[in-house]
Amino acid sequence: MAVMRMSGEAHALVRHTHQERVLRALRERGALSRGEIAEAVGLSRTTVSEITRDLLRHGAVVVVDTDAASRAGSGRPAERLALDPDSGQFMGVDFGHRRVRVAVADASHEVLVSGRQTYPESAGWPERIATAFELIDRLGAERGVHFRALQGIGIGVTGPHPRSSAPHAPEGAFGPGFAAARDDVDVSFAERFGASVIVDNNTRFAALAEALAGDGDVENLLYVRLSDGVGGALVIGEQLVSGATGLAGELGHVTVAPGGRRCRCGKRGCLETVASVPAMLAECRERGADVGSLEELASATDPVVEQVLREAASALGRVLGAVAMVFNPAEVVIGGDIARTAPVIVEQASETLGAELFPWVAANPVVRCARLADDDGATGALAALFRSSPLLADHPEPAPVRALPA
Repeated sequence: MAVMRMSGEAHALVRHTHQERVLRALRERGALSRGEIAEAVGLSRTTVSEITRDLLRHGAVVVVDTDAASRAGSGRPAERLALDPDSGQFMGVDFGHRRVRVAVADASHEVLVSGRQTYPESAGWPERIATAFELIDRLGAERGVHFRALQGIGIGVTGPHPRSSAPHAPEGAFGPGFAAARDDVDVSFAERFGASVIVDNNTRFAALAEALAGDGDVENLLYVRLSDGVGGALVIGEQLVSGATGLAGELGHVTVAPGGRRCRCGKRGCLETVASVPAMLAECRERGADVGSLEELASATDPVVEQVLREAASALGRVLGAVAMVFNPAEVVIGGDIARTAPVIVEQASETLGAELFPWVAANPVVRCARLADDDGATGALAALFRSSPLLADHPEPAPVRALPA
């Protein structure tokens, strides 16, 4: 049985390699007949016919014309094939606590469609998945983009990496039915679109997007996002770090207030109970400040509000400082709407983090607000797909994924 499985995996790898060579030839040379493709990639015409038949069926390539105008001699004109410039090739999906974000890009990394849709925080996974499918259908109808050419789907979810750590997470931790995400999300998307699916923590995907968002890639980056929860991620050597059980980067569940508020993970006093947006709002109200939304929290001039923000940012800075001491990142990135709209968060966290590190200036990482907004998880899922897809493995290094429109 093991030999048969190995043989099947080897056959699939060879087929992916052949597909990549065909797509590369079409990308580099434009429209080609099957005979020209066979000559360009060094495969038999029979193999090329099988590969192009699958690519045509999935919409990755299209028939653009025939070689009748340039053909010498008699015989039936041969079809000329080309990459479908309008087909969606890869899909990134980011399931947050209260919204789903979708982005679809072609093989050149150009984002074709993107959008978001909200759902209640109490929504279970069937409702969240249904909302995502409705959003995808609407985006496709509005922009005239079909999804038959999808070669991969990257899905970000809240909480630890679902395939490894979810079986040990208590029901209700990290969001409604989180453990079911492993079983429902990847299967539902794979069945709906007939494409391979990868599932990971959405903050990890956001970290990868930030590492690739600037003028030059950042090899070592520490990322944290403050939102309805607090998520974190590590990028080391330009690779996302998952850890042995998928818990790497779970900064939101580091204890900062022993015996403090109960966290959704089951512990008490986690960073999330202090530095998430709901936690900061609750603390402000307990101290008598009249703030009821993120916008009010960011724009308030009440000294009580500023004190709460600084205390939360100081707790965040201590956690970031401890992690930064361990692996010495080049950059520390703080994401989330509150980080963009309330500069005191990044300012105070940076000051506290600096006090935790060696007193050498050269040892201090750059601390900055995230460049990307609500699109970061979906964009990062696309980046992960582009970096892992067998169909693109040997292609020239493409331009970074373009940020989605606000």
